[in-house]
Amino acid sequence: MDFDVNKRDSVTKDQYGEDARTVAYEFAEEIHEELEDLLKAVVLFGSVARSAEDSNDIDILLLVDDVRIKFTQELVQTYRVIVKKTVNDISDRLHITSMKFTSFWEYIRTGDPIATNILRDGYALLDTGVFEPLQHLLRQGRIKPSQEALWTYMNRSEKSISSADQQILEALHDLYWAVIDASHAALIQVGETPPSPRHVPSLLEQTLIERGDLYKKDAELVRKLYTMSKDVSKGKRSMIKPQELQRLRDRSKDFVDRVQDVVYEGD
Repeated sequence: MDFDVNKRDSVTKDQYGEDARTVAYEFAEEIHEELEDLLKAVVLFGSVARSAEDSNDIDILLLVDDVRIKFTQELVQTYRVIVKKTVNDISDRLHITSMKFTSFWEYIRTGDPIATNILRDGYALLDTGVFEPLQHLLRQGRIKPSQEALWTYMNRSEKSISSADQQILEALHDLYWAVIDASHAALIQVGETPPSPRHVPSLLEQTLIERGDLYKKDAELVRKLYTMSKDVSKGKRSMIKPQELQRLRDRSKDFVDRVQDVVYEGD
C-alpha cells in the first residue's frame, strides 16, 4: 500500500486543507501498521477536510475487508479497541466511520447518495485498488442512483416520521411523570402519603389547592396528562400535535416551579 501523496489525484487532494491532510495521513499510517491487510482503503472526506468553517471534525472512512477475512466477535472487539486507541493517540478531531467492503459496494451498486458523495469528494489516503477505480467510474457517469435507492430513501423517510411521532408521545409520557412526581413531593411535604397517580388530582384539590398553595388548574393539568398518558398506553391515542405538546410542557414547567416553592418554603 502506497502513501505517496504525489500519486493521488491532485484535483481531489487540493480540496482538502493541509492541516486536515497532515492529521489524516498520520492516522492512516498508524492504523495501517496496526490493521494491515484488514484495510481495503482509508479515505478522507467531510466538511472540515474541504476547509468548511462550520465544522472541526476530520472525517475518515475505513473500508475493511470482509470478503477474504471472517469477522468474529473477537476480531470486531479488537478492531474497535485499536481504532479508538489510535484516534486518542493522534487527535480528538478525528471522526471515524467504519464500513465493510461488501456493504460499501452494495451502496455504490444502488447509487446511494451518501456513498456517491464520498466517492465524489473523498481523498484516498490508502487504497488497495478499490476506492480510486470506483471514483473514476463515477466521474465517467457509470455510477448512477437507482430506483432501489429511491425507494430505500422513501421508506427510510417514512420510518423517520413514525419515529418522530413516537418520540413526541414519549415526551408526553415524560411530562406525565414530571407532574406526578412533583405532586407526590408536594403531598409528602404537607404530610400526606402519596396515592396512586389516578387519585393525585383529587388529593391535591383537598390539600394544597384548598389551602391556596396550588391552583385548580394544576389539578386539571395532572388529570389531563394522566388521561392522555393512559390513552397512549391503551392505543387510543397515536399522536399529539407538537403545538399541544409545547403548551403542556410549558404548563408542566410552571406547575413544577410552583411545587418547588411549596417544598422549599416547607423546609
